Formats: sequence, structure tokens, C-alpha cells
Amino acid sequence: MGAVQRIVEWLHRYPELIYRVDDGVVTVEPPTDYGFPVSLTERPGEWVVSFGGWHERFTSEDEALNCFAFGLSDQCRLRVHYRGAFPYRWTVEVRTGDGWQADSTTGMLLFPFWRRSRIEYRQNTIIRKAEPGAAPDPAGLRVFRGSLRFLAGLWRSRPGG
Repeated sequence: MGAVQRIVEWLHRYPELIYRVDDGVVTVEPPTDYGFPVSLTERPGEWVVSFGGWHERFTSEDEALNCFAFGLSDQCRLRVHYRGAFPYRWTVEVRTGDGWQADSTTGMLLFPFWRRSRIEYRQNTIIRKAEPGAAPDPAGLRVFRGSLRFLAGLWRSRPGG
């Protein structure tokens, strides 16, 4: 079973989510006006996870699945930079014991730099690691290198997993 099918099966646990599946792509729409879309594209030997305009390529299916789930969790936040109404830079941030830490940035080379700048913070909180108001994990998280252990169990339900 491929990553897209595994995600679709997992999404059945969340009937309130709106998602679409195309050829080798699954996209979860933002659950609120302050969220961001999360998608996974599956190709032979490669997976691409996207959070809005941010994206990262993976050669490990499990790392891609963990990243996908991370984008739906309260441990992830997307900082979006705008010039006017034009988004041009997306930074994934990780909740740590010290607050939010930037992890990875994707940006555009050409954008209307003369327009007024602003920043928006977007977050999905479908998967909750901590109760509301609880202190962040003091150990922090190193997300995209396969160490997102609290989500690992989500993908272990497959045969042979």
C-alpha cells in the first residue's frame, strides 16, 4: 500500500477534515481560516510534502508520512511572508521548550519587493501533542530527520509496519 492510500485510510479517523485525492497526491484542506493545506505527492522512490508554499522532498516514505502528520499537529506552525497580498516566503517552525524555532524555509526569487511587507502565522491543530495551555515539550523536536516519535505510531497500523 502506498503512502497516499495509507494517509486516506488514516484520514477516516477525522471525518470533519476535507481532503482530495488526485493521481498520486493527497491534500488536506485547512481545517480553519488560520490553517494551511498539507499535501503529499508520491512518485517512484520520492515523496514531496507541502505546507502551503513550503515543500520538502524525501527519499523515505516513513519520513514523508511523519512530516505530513507533523503539518497537521500543534507542534508545527507556518510563518508566511507577504509583499502586499503576494505570499513569497514560507518558514516551518517547530514548538520547543523555548517557544517556536525556525526549521526550514522555501521562498520565491521573484516577488513584488516594493510592496508593503507583513507576516502571518498559520497553524493546524488536528493532532495534539499537548493539552491546551500546557507547557511545550522541553526537549524540543527535530522534525524532518525522522525523529518525530510521537507521530510514528500513526503509520504502524499497516501490515508489515
